[in-house]
Amino acid sequence: MCMGLPIADASVCKKFPNMSKMMKVKCGGNVTMRRSVIVASQDAIKAVPARPATRISKQTLVDKLLGAKEASGKSFSQIGKEIGCTNFYTAALFYNQQQLKPETAKALAQAVPDVQPMLEEMMKAPSRRFDPELLQDPTVYRFYEAIMHNGEALKAIINEECGDGIMSAIDMYASVDTVVGKQGEKRAVVTFNGKFLPYVEGKVADNVAQRS
Repeated sequence: MCMGLPIADASVCKKFPNMSKMMKVKCGGNVTMRRSVIVASQDAIKAVPARPATRISKQTLVDKLLGAKEASGKSFSQIGKEIGCTNFYTAALFYNQQQLKPETAKALAQAVPDVQPMLEEMMKAPSRRFDPELLQDPTVYRFYEAIMHNGEALKAIINEECGDGIMSAIDMYASVDTVVGKQGEKRAVVTFNGKFLPYVEGKVADNVAQRS
């Protein structure tokens, strides 16, 4: 504790060392600060305005949204039909990977009533990210494996059919469907319908960012 100071005052010195230095208080030394100064300092600390509430964490939001979905008893496909979105996009909304649009919010609240308290947060631009450990899940890894092993073939076909460019993952519609195979087995059909984005030629005349 600070020598010559009450225990409560000494705790302030330890918690706010810079304040102690500014007031020339040496913890453990022989200099004593009058209680009136300490009380004034404590009042000043209390007067500091509180920081505005921060956004709810992504994981907390997702947990609440999935809990609301479970309470509704509906699948992503069922909810998607009610709000007019693909099942893929609907699921992404519940995992906070897509932004809920105002015109869709009302329909979602009707389809899944328990999401009502989270609508405002869902309409904010989300922080899109993924956990690297997600690749350890066999379902997710199969997609990774399929793309890595067949990426060159997919690129070659896109280049042949569309030209030199890429498929957008932003201007894209995706869905997951099921069909029955020849042997009567259930099969998953995953569709990515993305806009083709051609690479542009770097013409100086087209570069509007060029200074005159």
